[in-house]
Amino acid sequence: MEYKDYYKILGVSKDASQSDIKRSYRKLARKYHPDVSKEADAEMRFKEVGEAYEVLKDPEKREAYDQLGSNWKQGQSGFQPPPDWNADFDFGNGGYTQGNAQDYSSFFEDLFGGGANRGAYYTGANSQGYHSKGENIRAKVMIDLEDSINGATRSFTLQMPDFDEQGHVTSKQRTLNITIPKGVKEGQTIRLAKQGKAGFGGAEAGDLLLEIGFNEHSIYTLDGADIYLNLPVTPWEAALGVKVEVPTPTGKVGIKIPENSQQGRKLRLKGRGIPAKQAGDFYVVLQIMLPPSSDPKAKALYEQMKNELDFDPRRYLF
Repeated sequence: MEYKDYYKILGVSKDASQSDIKRSYRKLARKYHPDVSKEADAEMRFKEVGEAYEVLKDPEKREAYDQLGSNWKQGQSGFQPPPDWNADFDFGNGGYTQGNAQDYSSFFEDLFGGGANRGAYYTGANSQGYHSKGENIRAKVMIDLEDSINGATRSFTLQMPDFDEQGHVTSKQRTLNITIPKGVKEGQTIRLAKQGKAGFGGAEAGDLLLEIGFNEHSIYTLDGADIYLNLPVTPWEAALGVKVEVPTPTGKVGIKIPENSQQGRKLRLKGRGIPAKQAGDFYVVLQIMLPPSSDPKAKALYEQMKNELDFDPRRYLF
């Protein structure tokens, strides 16, 4: 069995960074792509480059390859990896090459096993061409908090990668109407099936994966599924207690501010955050606002409190 030097195939050194490996793969994949290249061995070289990248792109497979490959010599045969050493490798979740372990060389199969079918395949000597599922594309879209609270349909214009007739990567603008599900959280992903990069040889397109971000809100802030509102209150409201109305994304709600409330105190409205199976909460954070001493009446009251109240907020420090 012939040993395959994956580093040599990709034209990189053994200490190459992951970004260098990916860059070299992209360059060679464009060069040898069967739908673009005029070279006689393009299909074989494209497959060989894809096999090398399938291993070296994954830190775990790369480490295993380096360890096992270090004991090989050119043309050596009879090597058998330890039993079940590859049991934890996953070929079922797709990847940049959209490869299938069974599509690659006997060297690859002996190292990593047959794997699970992932959609890219060669049909042998009588093949009508190369078939490969399109890549998934990731993008980030920004929505308003109210879109998550109520659900919505929004139109987004995205710059998406594409191939021109020469096989070069280009940028293409697409406008999509996207349904925002009620209760979606920041960082979650919406998957649009078959809206990603087109496949090759009639294979299906990849998916479009949209990561959700939230636009900055004028009065609310977010922490996961919880919503926060900074609520201004007067010193006497905080000291004496009062009932007030507060705005929430679903309407006004009456709350009671307890007596002797301090700056920064949090009052929780359970279940009034982002809706979900376990809904978030709505927090009111008290912000005590002082009347300006430039007002003569306010200044006189401050002077009166200074003279008549025995109050030292720093007493605990000593």
